[in-house]
Amino acid sequence: MQGIVFDIKRFAIHDGPGIRSSIFFKGCPLSCWWCHNPESCTSDIQQLSFKLKGSNILGWETTSYELLKNIEKDIIFYDESGGGITFTGGEPLLQAEFLIETALLFKENDLHLTLDTTGFAAHNKFKKCVDLMDLVLFDIKHMDAKKHFELTGVGNNIIFQNLEYLIESGKEVFIRYPMIPGLNDCKENLKNMVDYFLSLKKIKRIHLLPYHRIAEGKYQKLGLENKMQGIKEPSEQRVQDVKEFFEKYGFEIIIG
Repeated sequence: MQGIVFDIKRFAIHDGPGIRSSIFFKGCPLSCWWCHNPESCTSDIQQLSFKLKGSNILGWETTSYELLKNIEKDIIFYDESGGGITFTGGEPLLQAEFLIETALLFKENDLHLTLDTTGFAAHNKFKKCVDLMDLVLFDIKHMDAKKHFELTGVGNNIIFQNLEYLIESGKEVFIRYPMIPGLNDCKENLKNMVDYFLSLKKIKRIHLLPYHRIAEGKYQKLGLENKMQGIKEPSEQRVQDVKEFFEKYGFEIIIG
């Protein structure tokens, strides 16, 4: 089986425990205003008239075995650091069958697997994929259904259903909250997040991801609309305030 990826980041230290290789799957069903990987949005390989990340081709076809060969020489670093592989994107669940095949092969080689996901996928596909993972990094972007649709292009009902399955399964889960000034950091949304996480009982850790403008150049090069034009990054004090708000309710907060 072949899948399409657009990057492999080695020696990643923010995508799960230890030293990892992050494999970026192409394609995403969401269209988040603040997406910092806009090159991942379309599922197809793209031929560009300019270079982005050193190449004018976005994405390549590969197999599970080719991916394993690609990362084999780094396995010693995973073993020594307690690291492994993180599947990210884009949204890896958009290529669920390829993800399952790859995860099974990597598991045969005793690799620790992390899935970084929006949670937006048909439940049967979601279940088959996450059951193969050791850790899931799960995005929560907005609690309000209408606002979530406005900001991402999809609803959040299936996302909540999948998260609740994940919690019930006993799988290790870290929440990832992209903090976007003026869009999802209001007091009401923060309190609704806290109430929801507390109701699930097993959410302990939240990764707080403050908005940054590092991807602006990509939007310009790709000729895509940047809906974040003019929106500033949150101040250190504002980030600290939100961190302390979550901590007040007993959550462990990691920034970045």
